[in-house]
Amino acid sequence: MATEAASVAASHSWRDSYKGMSSDNIKGLVLALSSSFFIGASFIVKKKGLKKAGASGVRAGVGGYSYLYEPLWWVGMITMIVGEVANFAAYAFAPAILVTPLGALSIIISAVLAHIILREKLHIFGILGCALCVVGSTTIVLHAPQEREIESVAEVWDLATEPAFLFYAAVVIIAVLILIFHYIPQYGQTHILFYIGVCSLVGSLSVMSVKALGIALKLTLSGMNQLIYPQTWLFTLVVAICVITQMNYLNKALDTFNTAVVSPIYYVMFTSFTILASVIMFKDWDRQNPTQIVTEMCGFVTILSGTFLLHKTKDMVDGSSAAASLRLSKHVDEEDGFGQEGIPLRRQDSLRTT
Repeated sequence: MATEAASVAASHSWRDSYKGMSSDNIKGLVLALSSSFFIGASFIVKKKGLKKAGASGVRAGVGGYSYLYEPLWWVGMITMIVGEVANFAAYAFAPAILVTPLGALSIIISAVLAHIILREKLHIFGILGCALCVVGSTTIVLHAPQEREIESVAEVWDLATEPAFLFYAAVVIIAVLILIFHYIPQYGQTHILFYIGVCSLVGSLSVMSVKALGIALKLTLSGMNQLIYPQTWLFTLVVAICVITQMNYLNKALDTFNTAVVSPIYYVMFTSFTILASVIMFKDWDRQNPTQIVTEMCGFVTILSGTFLLHKTKDMVDGSSAAASLRLSKHVDEEDGFGQEGIPLRRQDSLRTT
């Protein structure tokens, strides 16, 4: 009897500590997972379209635009747009600390589909990286905070104008201006963190504004018109400015440095700053106990480990191909070799032919 009573008490204790996901969190989770699937699949469909277009016209890599006439490429583009719309909607229902880290799942979808459809090799450690991302994502999903109940966009504006978030936004803006006008002109072409720093810092503000705009649209569609509030349009303006800035410097980073280096660093910095901004603005952790917070952070670190492992194994495959190519050309011209460092950091170094 005593054992049975203890078992019942433990069961009640577990139920009290874990109350399950709210309906809004479930909607946000489904939208975030759908977004990852569509975005991950879009890369494969677009690549198939680019290959098909390149076989009959000028390749995009050498300045051609024949892919614009390829229906398969447009299918991939539409798929990506659907994924981005789903991601936008996810922020209206679930906290950023749940939605943002799940973006890593698109990497898994892309890697698995590339292995199946494009016959690109998926290293055994790449499979381990996928498993780590799944475990980390599951951990975050099970311990994510409940979405805050918000009745109007004015309430979001009140959260955004509290001293703590105003201080964070001021620090971000000052840091971005210093990076843009002082460090990037001098070191942008040689240090990857300056471009990525601007993208990540501005990205954290853009996600907060996207979430505010998503909430406004959700409330409007439910019958409470939020378009009459000037705050809705102000958040829209902030989204436009932040996204343009973010994409500009992300393109600079991708054009200057190797994609395999840019992607994991950008994911880590962007996700970290976004979670920090969400914790400050929406006070996500105020509704959680220390155990849940530590568990979420462990899940996040697990996802980071899986992401880095996936990209590192991509470097291993690409590096082995590059090494074979170098061995064949070594006796032709030794001065143009890369050395023994594997994939170079700078993109133009990896493409240099003279």
